[in-house]
Amino acid sequence: MVMLATLFALGEQTGHEVAQLSDGGVLAQWAWLIPVVPLVLMFAIVFFGKRLPMKGWELAEGAMLFVAVYGVALFAMNANEGINYEGSIEIARIGSFTLEWGWVVDGLSIMMYAVVGVVGLAVFTYAKGYMKGDIRYTWFFAAFTMFAGAMLVLVSAPNLIQLIVGWELVGLASYLLIGHYWEDHANNAAATKAFLVNKIADVGLFVGVIIIGVTVGSFRFTDILNAVADGDSALAQVAFWGGLALFIGAMGKSAQFPFHVWLPDAMAGPTPVSSLMHAATMVTAGVYLVGRMFPLYQTDGFAIDVKAIMIVVGALTLFLTGLIALVQDDIKKVLAYSTLSQLGYMTVAMGAGAYTAGLFHLFTHAFFKGLLFLAAGSVIHAVHSNNMSDMGGLRKFMPWTYRTFLIGSLALAGIFPLAGFWSKDEILASLSFDSSHDGGTLAMVVLVVAIAGAFITAFYMARAVYLTFFGEYKGHGHPHESPRVMTYPLIGLGVLSIVAGFANIPGVFTGFTQWLAARPQVMGDHHAEAINFALAGIGLAVALLGIAAGTRLWKRDAATQQARDTFRIPVLYPVLANKYYIDDLYMKGVVGPIKGPIARFTNWTNTYVIDSVVNAFGAVSVFLSRIVYQGMDQRGIDLAINAVGSATGEAGDALRYTTSGKIQEYAAALFAGAVLLVVGFLILT
Repeated sequence: MVMLATLFALGEQTGHEVAQLSDGGVLAQWAWLIPVVPLVLMFAIVFFGKRLPMKGWELAEGAMLFVAVYGVALFAMNANEGINYEGSIEIARIGSFTLEWGWVVDGLSIMMYAVVGVVGLAVFTYAKGYMKGDIRYTWFFAAFTMFAGAMLVLVSAPNLIQLIVGWELVGLASYLLIGHYWEDHANNAAATKAFLVNKIADVGLFVGVIIIGVTVGSFRFTDILNAVADGDSALAQVAFWGGLALFIGAMGKSAQFPFHVWLPDAMAGPTPVSSLMHAATMVTAGVYLVGRMFPLYQTDGFAIDVKAIMIVVGALTLFLTGLIALVQDDIKKVLAYSTLSQLGYMTVAMGAGAYTAGLFHLFTHAFFKGLLFLAAGSVIHAVHSNNMSDMGGLRKFMPWTYRTFLIGSLALAGIFPLAGFWSKDEILASLSFDSSHDGGTLAMVVLVVAIAGAFITAFYMARAVYLTFFGEYKGHGHPHESPRVMTYPLIGLGVLSIVAGFANIPGVFTGFTQWLAARPQVMGDHHAEAINFALAGIGLAVALLGIAAGTRLWKRDAATQQARDTFRIPVLYPVLANKYYIDDLYMKGVVGPIKGPIARFTNWTNTYVIDSVVNAFGAVSVFLSRIVYQGMDQRGIDLAINAVGSATGEAGDALRYTTSGKIQEYAAALFAGAVLLVVGFLILT
């Protein structure tokens, strides 16, 4: 709270004009440490973690504390004067291309440093208690630190090549963490699904990087965006396809429809992983990429037509995944589909040209979604079940978890004056602006969808609150409040979920807009200049209506508990319960047709090619062995050995007659031999 109050004061000094950008001084020059420190400490945990008093947690926590302090310091400085700094180290030259490793410090990257650091610090602290007693405790924190470090490599990247490196490291770390409990086959399957779906979308990312980088002759973001600003004709010719390919990559990482199927299954990982993944890492990477490349999508003559695809994809994602959340019993999957829906809002904002609105929602969403997952983990930790049908009445046993979960739910629903209200309202205002200018009918339709999505969000979060914390407890054992190491992070994120929205109030205080605009490129951002009271009122009314409907439906006495636990919408329920049959479509329509012929071909190859080759080698070996045995061994080696043995025996028989056993005969023979030697010597000399 103090941090945000300070930033409010600093941002107010700058007014509505973007301050002249500074180089950030020593803080910016040494910002390369932000991704490096976590990765170095990750290796330290791997090699030395088990020997440390806290089994490596202290190194992981230290890494996040460093990032949080450094990120907040940069955030405060950027709020005051604006920072634009880029450093790089040349690694190699390949033809005309230079391979560099570097770091960028501007409004966008600083915001991400602060978010990853602050949320990461809370989650890592929480994880100490949640993962206590885990058989792979040290390994978990090594992979967890790698996860955060990889995201920081991604957001610090000044070029597309380094971004890909961070992008892939994030994917690798997520695979390890989702499959942490690898003894369960379902967890392995979930990790593999996440990895493969992302790899499919990553093809788009790689194609886009090649198209744009080769055309511009550089992979640096500044060079690419300067080419956009200069109206580069060569880039203009390929910008649509390059921009679309990059967006496909972003769709995979940010789990946009139809690549959304991996994210709910990723809840197989430990809850701290789910919290960090949904709040500050992994799924925000796609939105970050679009934000980093925003001028490419916002400038006439380049990839501006991709915006229409963005807004449609975002609208489909926010609406369809929100509906699925209505029928989920697993509390983590309710929140997972909620994340998908909120990422849809961010994508819609980018499609509407609202750079600030989309990233502001990323900013506020990080706090309340991180909070919700940690609170859900606290519940799971207490009742040893993910299913809300095994919960109920927990507000009496877990008061702090209940209060913080309620704060997060209200923020997510967009209830005034919590953080989610301000960021979601800005998205609605941006859609209204776009509908009256560039977007026309499409933006108006999406605006209606976004408002409907607000109702759905409030409705399913009311359901989650009442099923979890009201009624009678239906589980086993005696639930209790989590230890302080888990509740303190909840309280901290709860405070941020309340106050973070005040960082950007159109017409009153637009600090976040100014901080985010601290970039050398002209962003062309469509942001609200003043509060749209009509839309704000509609959005709030719709959210309150959703809460009221949820309360009316689920706040009943224990006698109707079972009936309300299984919320079944006629006709629509089986469609939602089976997630629109998209997974089945993938398996039967894509995986099956591909896997079947491949499997049959592989079996035929194994049976008739590989086995035939192996059998042929076996037959040749048997044939050669017979030749060696019968020709060389039996008729050659054995015959020679037998002949030597026979000759030795015959010689022995002959010599046997010389051994009579009489010493006189031996002496006479020796004397005769001596005489012969003397005679021979005399003759020869």
